[in-house]
Amino acid sequence: MKQLMNSVKKKAGDRERTAVLRLEMDYELATLFDAMTEKNEELKKQTKLKLERIRQELLRLKAL
Repeated sequence: MKQLMNSVKKKAGDRERTAVLRLEMDYELATLFDAMTEKNEELKKQTKLKLERIRQELLRLKAL
């Protein structure tokens, strides 16, 4: 029973983290769009790195 409860808690935590990551991804995509519009290469580079980190975590959570 204890294992079942731990499993349920972990799944709920994963769903919550996935939702947060999707919000972060939306924000970073908007930031990337702004950087591309302004031709800001440094901001584009930083944003792409953040998006890659988010993508890796979503893949780890099997949310993509």
